[in-house]
Amino acid sequence: MPTTEAILDALRPVQDPELQKSLVELNMIRNVAVDDGQVSFTLVLTTPACPLKEFIVEDCEKAVKALPGVASVAVEVTAETPQQKSVLPDQQGIDKVKNILAVSSGKGGVGKSTIAVNLAVSLAKAGSKVGLLDADIYGPNAPIMMGLQDGNVVVRDGADGQQELEPAFNHGVKLVSMGFLIDRDQPVVWRGPMLNGIIRQFLYQVQWGELDYLIVDMPPGTGDAQLTMAQAVPMAGVVIVTTPQDVALSDARRGLKMFQQLNVRVLGIVENMSYFIPPDMPDKSYDIFGSGGGEKAAEALGVPLLGCVPLEMPVREGGDAGKPIVLAQPESASAVALTKISQQVAAKVSVAALT
Repeated sequence: MPTTEAILDALRPVQDPELQKSLVELNMIRNVAVDDGQVSFTLVLTTPACPLKEFIVEDCEKAVKALPGVASVAVEVTAETPQQKSVLPDQQGIDKVKNILAVSSGKGGVGKSTIAVNLAVSLAKAGSKVGLLDADIYGPNAPIMMGLQDGNVVVRDGADGQQELEPAFNHGVKLVSMGFLIDRDQPVVWRGPMLNGIIRQFLYQVQWGELDYLIVDMPPGTGDAQLTMAQAVPMAGVVIVTTPQDVALSDARRGLKMFQQLNVRVLGIVENMSYFIPPDMPDKSYDIFGSGGGEKAAEALGVPLLGCVPLEMPVREGGDAGKPIVLAQPESASAVALTKISQQVAAKVSVAALT
């Protein structure tokens, strides 16, 4: 019968594809047990949304089955999301929140909130603990898109005398938004300092609890909200959203450069509305806003293209109905693209935290 040491030796050459390190050295193989030729162990991934989960399990099973005396292999898969490190000495993390991710765009109208909402829901669907902070104070649309337009946050006095907010919850995601604190048609007419204040409240005075990922839906542009986020909290990275159109790409490049200047890791670019799929002709596609712009921009700027999301009517319908496309129609082209993007983002965050 193989020993525990022999099993670990057999698994030692198997690497995490993202980290390029041995699973054994990374302490991702645990609870090894052998019983009459039946081998079992736990594989601890760095995120429930690991895009290569099946391949890693297959490599592990193949390595162990090659040992003499092994009749069967049972692999239990779990995940422990690593904690992001602080970059600047004056940054203050959020208690029990492991990774803070921004979704940003250089201009409005490119579907940034759609990407942020579906990213959050997709990660939660995979098994992660997720929060969504709607930092678009002047245009808070996340409650509608999350099916919480009639929801609210609970405000109460905390132990230190400060007010605390209990976030709303739906689709496996905790949500805080200015939309919960004002009337539906009430405009927010604030200057920069007030904007900074409410964002900091949303960061530090909300009872987020334990989160693997806090997704921050940023307002468009390169202003106060972006500066506040980059300076206040250690950010695991930012996802830049654009369309293939040259005008959108020009603004996206400025937004990307701003985050790089602020020492925030750019995880990559998402090209939204890449092509239009007519609902009555699903085999056809039309490049309404041009084509290849996101790929060219990513190559020129030296960042990854995380994915291209087509323009489909169910995406808009899901946003208006409060059921994001990754839940409403998970087999659609848009949902498949968004799910793959969420997996890539989770993988890149894990790599950044462990290297």
